Amino acid sequence: MPSAFSIPKMYDDEIEAVIDAGYYSNKSEVVRDALRSLFEGNTHLRLAAAVEMYKKGEVTLSKAAEIACMNFEEFKDVLVDRKIRIKVSPQSKEEINRGATLLRIRRRSG
Repeated sequence: MPSAFSIPKMYDDEIEAVIDAGYYSNKSEVVRDALRSLFEGNTHLRLAAAVEMYKKGEVTLSKAAEIACMNFEEFKDVLVDRKIRIKVSPQSKEEINRGATLLRIRRRSG
C-alpha cells in the first residue's frame, strides 16, 4: 500500500544525489533499502513489529516468528514472557487433533 511521508530537505537532497549518481533508480528504492537496513540492524525493532502485528491479528504466530527472525518456539517464549495470549484458531485445533490421532495410530502399528 502506498504511503505518503515527508522528508527533511537535507535528506531529500541526499536521496536525489544518490539517484543522480546512479546508485538507485528512484526514491522508492532508496526508502526500501533504508528500511531494510533499519530492521536488519535493529533486531529489537523487528521483534517489536512482529509482536505488535501478532497482537493485532495481522499475522500468524509462525509469520510473526519469521518477521522476528526467530524459530516458532523462541517466539512463543517471548509472547509468554510478555504475558501475551497465544491465539489458537479453530483450524489449528483441528490440525492438532488430526496430528495426535495419526501419532496414536502410528504408535499402535509400530
